[in-house]
Amino acid sequence: MATTVKKKATTAKPRKTVAQKDQVATVAKVEKVVTPKPRKAAATKNKVAGIAAPIKLTPPTREQIEQLARKYWAERGYQDGQAEQDWLRAEHDLQQKAS
Repeated sequence: MATTVKKKATTAKPRKTVAQKDQVATVAKVEKVVTPKPRKAAATKNKVAGIAAPIKLTPPTREQIEQLARKYWAERGYQDGQAEQDWLRAEHDLQQKAS
């Protein structure tokens, strides 16, 4: 007598072809490359095409003018009668330095 062996029925999963594997890999690479990086807009917010911001000039203080006028008075040998010219000269010189 001969005995027969029954084989179990198996369902085979469909295999991916080489072309399908390459396609999946390519899509994954494209998704990584296409994702844009966020830009840093806050860092360039105050820059305007390489142009420097205008400098605000402050006029010379009264103390600065007085100090320079006293220097001019001392250079003249402390002679009276030209205090107003010393003051105007000091004021003008300080304004020229500021600009």
